[in-house]
Amino acid sequence: MEERRRLGRGLAALLGDMAEPEIAAAERAGSKRVPIEMVHPNPRNPRRAFDEADLADLAKSIREKGVVQPILVRPARGMAGHFEIIAGERRWRASQRAGQHEIPVIVQDVSDKEALELAIIENVQRTDLNPLEEAFGYEQLIAEFGYTQQDLGEIIGKSRSHVANTLRLLKVSEPVKAHLRSGRITAGHARAVLAAADPEGLASKIVDEGLSVRQAEALAQAPRPNDAPKPGRPRKDKDADTLALEKTLSDALGLAVVIDHKADGSGEVKVRYRSLEQLDEVCQRLQRG
Repeated sequence: MEERRRLGRGLAALLGDMAEPEIAAAERAGSKRVPIEMVHPNPRNPRRAFDEADLADLAKSIREKGVVQPILVRPARGMAGHFEIIAGERRWRASQRAGQHEIPVIVQDVSDKEALELAIIENVQRTDLNPLEEAFGYEQLIAEFGYTQQDLGEIIGKSRSHVANTLRLLKVSEPVKAHLRSGRITAGHARAVLAAADPEGLASKIVDEGLSVRQAEALAQAPRPNDAPKPGRPRKDKDADTLALEKTLSDALGLAVVIDHKADGSGEVKVRYRSLEQLDEVCQRLQRG
């Protein structure tokens, strides 16, 4: 568990227990420069998308100031003197564009599992991964190394529910994934459309109309045309005050709220949710009072 906690702290953990300024100094002191052609990308890197405009801006900065922060690498298997990138592929790509012949690196001899953990941790901490890339990275660790969601959450410094909700993004259809990769919809939007009768139609509506996550969730929970009413005992029509209160609470929570009020003054308030994320949100609001 101690090893997991240290890994969860990312590059700082590799360099020991020190404050941020000391970490930066240690990075500079422990780095060395190697020919850029001796450094190779990691095919298992969870990050797959690199924005062209972002790379161009970084290349311009590198031409003027150089690579300020070394990239993290490990010795490449079967290639003496060569290295495989663990974290920092964006800087490596931009350095090539900037015409750099060498690049500063910090070399760590780590296993495949540790390399993948560190790649995910560093990218997540820097918010370099899009939600789908993050989900694919989590899936790799679970599938290849037998992690539970709880274990993974402890390693990367996230909650189990965050891991579970991120993994759910892999269930959306390819057209919805395309919206998510491009940033036209958020992870919250994507989870909302999972519950919709027409996920791709709702995703397009979100993009076209700029809907919020709460609005998307409300549309996903709306009664479907083909839904038949469930049999049950006849109920009296609700009074206007109860209906107004239901609407007020539903609007406030972004979830369907049903109030069953009885003549003797007792009753029930039911909140319907369709995902762990929605349940977490309700719990947090109740705990905050």
